[in-house]
Amino acid sequence: MVLILAASMVFAALDSSVRWLGPALPVLLMLWWRYATQAMVMAVWLALDRARGFRPRQPRFQALRGALLLATSVLNFVGLQRMPVAEFTAIVMLAPMIATLLAAWLLHERVGPLRWALVTLAFAGALVVIRPGSGLFGWAVLYALGSAATYASFQVLTRRMSAHDDPLVTHFWTGLFGTAAVLPVFVLFGADAAAQALAVATPAAWAGLVAIGMFGTVGHLLLVFAFRFGAASTLAPFTYTQIGWAMLFGWLLMGALPDALAWVGIAMIAASGAATAWLNVRGAR
Repeated sequence: MVLILAASMVFAALDSSVRWLGPALPVLLMLWWRYATQAMVMAVWLALDRARGFRPRQPRFQALRGALLLATSVLNFVGLQRMPVAEFTAIVMLAPMIATLLAAWLLHERVGPLRWALVTLAFAGALVVIRPGSGLFGWAVLYALGSAATYASFQVLTRRMSAHDDPLVTHFWTGLFGTAAVLPVFVLFGADAAAQALAVATPAAWAGLVAIGMFGTVGHLLLVFAFRFGAASTLAPFTYTQIGWAMLFGWLLMGALPDALAWVGIAMIAASGAATAWLNVRGAR
């Protein structure tokens, strides 16, 4: 429980750092550095732990998993420049609900009437946050919804295939895939802007860039170890604390808090997710 709570805090810190650094550093630079840090840290780890090795048993799984997480990161990094952290995080927290739908469709898992009702409640909460037609966030909400969809696909794929590869080897290949995929785009379209931004960057911006890489790496490592010691159904409710951390960091760094209606929608999403996780715990027992 401590590990999953720490992971939720670290992921909220990652998102808030991306939002805070957006005006100072290009998104492509932050995105590439986030994955490069993960690849470098895990390469050193696996080099010291020779028993694990680097070779994956399921290369296609690693590539697809890496692509889904990279797509999630791209949508997050871009979307966070256009939406407040708390509201963005709340919509992304629809991912477990979408994963429920995908599991019913792709994995043929049984979804009862109560779970369908909770999924409906979560989507209703998202509509309260977004308020279609209000012009509050505009097209920016598509980044959050897209991130929820790609992260849900990432969760379902990991659930289906993770037993075939060591999780630390998977973590390395995910970082390496993201680094390799972003590098050509970064060199062609972002290198000049990154050099100019770094030339005038403050010490705080440099520290924030380093923190982004470590937050992404450490957050997923905490998840790996949390799920090694505890059942996913038991730990799932604690992931919703990320919304609370996002509110806190958003207030501390940007002075932003959700309005009254957004609080209602966020509460609906969190309650739906927590109730779904409780059903998972009851079913496991």
